[in-house]
Amino acid sequence: MSATDIGVADLFSIGIGPSSSHTVGPMRASADFVARLGASIVDVAAVDVELYGSLAATGAGHGTLTAVLIGLEGCRPEQIASDEVAARATRIERDGTVRVGGVREVALRTSDIRLSPRTVLAVHTNAVRLRATAADGRMVDEAVYYSVGGGFVVREGEAPAADDRPSVPHTYSTAAELLTLCEAEGVGIAEIAWRNESVRRSGDDLRADILRIRDVMDECVAAGIAADGILPGGLGVQRRAPGWHARLEREDPDRSDAFAQEWVNLVALAVNEENAAGGRVVTAPTNGAAGIIPAVLHYAVHYSPAARAGRDRDDIAVEFLLTATAIGALYKTRASISGAEVGCQGEVGSACSMAAGALAAVLGGTPEQVENAAEIGMEHNLGLTCDPVAGLVQIPCIERNAIAAGKAINAARMAMWGDRSHRVSLDAVIETMRQTGRDMNDRYKETALGGLAVNVVEC
Repeated sequence: MSATDIGVADLFSIGIGPSSSHTVGPMRASADFVARLGASIVDVAAVDVELYGSLAATGAGHGTLTAVLIGLEGCRPEQIASDEVAARATRIERDGTVRVGGVREVALRTSDIRLSPRTVLAVHTNAVRLRATAADGRMVDEAVYYSVGGGFVVREGEAPAADDRPSVPHTYSTAAELLTLCEAEGVGIAEIAWRNESVRRSGDDLRADILRIRDVMDECVAAGIAADGILPGGLGVQRRAPGWHARLEREDPDRSDAFAQEWVNLVALAVNEENAAGGRVVTAPTNGAAGIIPAVLHYAVHYSPAARAGRDRDDIAVEFLLTATAIGALYKTRASISGAEVGCQGEVGSACSMAAGALAAVLGGTPEQVENAAEIGMEHNLGLTCDPVAGLVQIPCIERNAIAAGKAINAARMAMWGDRSHRVSLDAVIETMRQTGRDMNDRYKETALGGLAVNVVEC
């Protein structure tokens, strides 16, 4: 797969929390399984579900079990509202039945899902096996799906669907190739991404799609600021965003530069608290790292020189998200954005890198400075483990997003002050991240079996 096969709507998809790989992906997998049953759905009398690897190890805390069951009812994460998730989950547990495809009621609740955390299938550690059988025991359908990060799912034994979209004018598979294209065309990274994406839909539609992603990010921030109380899951984590917002409104009503970092922190916390509560979020590129790009985008549209000079905020958002997409596609195709595969460096690290490069673009950076910013953003997240306490996307995940947003801003600033030369390339750091993830002990890859997950008392 080439990086140009991945567009803005792929990396920034709208779904629900708390995890793109453990909630969004499994729901998409089971919904796809049901859709493929077609007319044979009337024969289904029972459904068996088994989770493997990381999905089984942290599935309860990540909402995986509920997501699979709701997906079997035909629901998809980009369409279902958060309150509907809760209502369906309550009904399923109360009645002990799932309405497969909305038409066939079968006995199934979360306690019936089999968990095999120590069994890791060949393709990916995030795997779910679904079996539908008829009343006479005959197999109606069986499939294994892999949730490979960012909400992407792969059905075992199938090649990726043929892409019948028009060919793009500029193809690249590495950052070096992308920089060569920029130099040859005399344009920035966002323009290359724009040209490629606008072949597949009109420029007006593309701009509207990008701004819709931005708007959902903003809605998530607003929801996180408005919702007070304790996050679900049993850790007793208090939402901080409402209190922080009230304090900032009192102490910094004019959005002064002196409080810029506090506003960035607030946005990151608000998004990830809302994600932890199962709210509607944008994978950026994953749910666990969903707060970084909105936080740095907030900085870009409020505190960058371009914003201070009156540049249109929509234009800033479009350039920012297109640049982030081009960078994120390199991580997706050349390494991984899955915490269960390469640790949190693949989630928070990738998001930090994407945000750093995107901010450098908004700050007027050359393609080389954008690439440098993205490289710095990942270089200082290498080896970052994924060790969620109690298997919940709360500790250390929420604060980690705020810290990474600050790193991204600093990385962009450092790149802008550089002389456009640097010893480590983005391609080199992406490959290093891939190798580091391969060598990392599995206990630190979203299993809740190592690190903070075993050294922090849960209650």
